[in-house]
Amino acid sequence: MKAKSITANSVEAIQSSLQQVIADGFSPTLAIVFTSLKHEWQHVQFLLNNKGIAVFGATTATEFTENGIGDTGITLLLLDIDTNYFKIVLKDSDQSSLYEAASGIAATALGSFSNPAFILLAPHTKTPGDDIIKGIMKHAGEDVTIIGGIAGDTIKLEGTVFTNHESTGNGILCLVLDQDKIEVKGIAISGWKPLGTFKKVTKSEGLWVHTIDDQPAMDIVEKYIGNESLSENNADNIVKLNTTYPLQVTRNGSSPAMIPTLYFNKETRAVMCGQSLPEGTTFRFSLPPDFDVIDSVIESSRSVKENHLPTADALIVFSCVGRYETLGPMMSEEIEGLAGTWNKPMAGFFSLGEFGSVAGGKPEFHGTTCSWVALKEKASNP
Repeated sequence: MKAKSITANSVEAIQSSLQQVIADGFSPTLAIVFTSLKHEWQHVQFLLNNKGIAVFGATTATEFTENGIGDTGITLLLLDIDTNYFKIVLKDSDQSSLYEAASGIAATALGSFSNPAFILLAPHTKTPGDDIIKGIMKHAGEDVTIIGGIAGDTIKLEGTVFTNHESTGNGILCLVLDQDKIEVKGIAISGWKPLGTFKKVTKSEGLWVHTIDDQPAMDIVEKYIGNESLSENNADNIVKLNTTYPLQVTRNGSSPAMIPTLYFNKETRAVMCGQSLPEGTTFRFSLPPDFDVIDSVIESSRSVKENHLPTADALIVFSCVGRYETLGPMMSEEIEGLAGTWNKPMAGFFSLGEFGSVAGGKPEFHGTTCSWVALKEKASNP
């Protein structure tokens, strides 16, 4: 499988670049598309559709390739993958829940491949991302491979996912890969270091944590992050928490999953998290990030290369926008490090939530995390 990444600041420039790579003898069958809302994604969709190239796309805030973080607004990762090795499935959830939509995707995938991997794109939604994970695992089992990210504008928190002929602002788009034909190796890793002792969720409901160690949740959170992270904008007593120091939740002895704190209720002192934390869940807070956060991500790719996948054909990366906002220019080192491990075409974007498995763990929904995947076509049997 060959791959090429192209970026441009207009649809016309993308068309010119696409014509050039095709003239050079490259025949892509699949385009992974990340495009800013400042461009008309429908025009990119139309262009690729006319070329007979399958589309797996989303509107995103900031994109990047192996050449670094760009401000061009349109990024394509082109693959000449055999069309029998993948399937693109879009499920709108306007008339159903995301859990049901994810269940439908898993059922469709298993109808096509006995050993599918799921690469997910979903527009920002108030529904917890772990509902998507649960919906897929219902059919595909807990050991299923799931990688992906929440797409959308970081200001309006709106986004669209699209294929050649379909789109939705409230659903799930999945690139299903046949793992009997394509190696799919990746990991979700944050690098944030833990702070303090373990705390316990003693009362919760849905995404809201009401008490921690039998005290109002916000009282405990404030001790660790202070009150400088509180937004001035609020409605109905709900205040945004402008913090990127996640809660670290460890399950079944795996590496911790990173769960962001999003809002708090001034009246009840409850805290809303990016994932539901059932009563009895234990966690630790996180220290402010340093260079070790970057090193951990780069080392994860080197470890996978050394132990599981010596070479790759392409790399897809979903890195939380919270990492970008917190680490600033250091994020370029992380992206360059990932790309340098494989020296192959790469595309990614800064996401609003990430899907993936931490080392030794099952698939989960994360925040402030980098979830990446390397792809390699398996050698054909003689």
